[in-house]
Amino acid sequence: MEKLIIATRASNLALWQAYHIKDRIEKSFPNIEVELNKIVSKGDKILDKPLALVGGKGHFTKELEDEMLAGNAHLAVHSLKDVPTYIPEGLELVAITQRQDQSDVFLSHKYKSLKALPKGAVVGTTSLRRRMQLLKKRPDLIVKDLRGNVNTRLRKLAEGQYDAIILAWIGLHRLDLLKDIPYTKKLKLKNMIPPMGQAALGIEIVASNDKVREIAMSLNDEPTFICTKIERDFISKIGAGCSAPVACNATIDGDVINLEAMIGYPDGTNIMWKTSTALISHCDNLGTTLANDFILDGAMEVLEKAESIAFKDEMPQRL
Repeated sequence: MEKLIIATRASNLALWQAYHIKDRIEKSFPNIEVELNKIVSKGDKILDKPLALVGGKGHFTKELEDEMLAGNAHLAVHSLKDVPTYIPEGLELVAITQRQDQSDVFLSHKYKSLKALPKGAVVGTTSLRRRMQLLKKRPDLIVKDLRGNVNTRLRKLAEGQYDAIILAWIGLHRLDLLKDIPYTKKLKLKNMIPPMGQAALGIEIVASNDKVREIAMSLNDEPTFICTKIERDFISKIGAGCSAPVACNATIDGDVINLEAMIGYPDGTNIMWKTSTALISHCDNLGTTLANDFILDGAMEVLEKAESIAFKDEMPQRL
């Protein structure tokens, strides 16, 4: 194999991730030329309404998968949190890179922290997961939709459209965008549980290509693979898409793996929170088992209702 083509979204963060993987591959396989196939995904095109209102899954991955299935790319680099649990026939999610800092971060030009926000302050996020957890702790806040790429979101904050916004820390760190914001504060994971796969990259390949599989596996981090598989099993079992108000995080502590999950309404009510643990040697069904516990307690009804009320205040203007 002389050339490897990587499919990637064309956003700044996606390109940073793709070039990072390109560099790693070229160091490990110096005889292989690596080229990027840059694609604008559906999720990058729809900027006038929350993706939770669009419906469907794979808003940031489908076009990349189509390119691989058409023979125009061998491998795709995804933000793992954007990858649906269903992978099309002929493709396979074979490797997960080492997870970095999963924290969300509070950003503001006016206030030092989430605690410092006054009653009625406007906070921007499009994530129903963040919206749920914010309003659970601070029901006095006004949470408004925030779309656009990272630079657009930061511009809207600087313009005063929001008193604060919440984003993933890792993306801002990778693009070196934190230095220009007066007030930044990481949110502790216990206070803002992350989504499935946050801060890890998923490497998806054409399943029939053994050489590409070998290359992809050189990028895999086994502890991260174990944790994110458990998270993806949980999400798959309860049928939640990447836009649903669901938080899910697996961590390893010695020979034990811990799984924490939360679902609820986007307005911060009807919260269900559970944890479970297992030995790493016996953790294959941990995600599915915890999901079944949620389902027995009515999780499916909560998620169905959550979907029906998501962004209800914004739907008349946006649809």
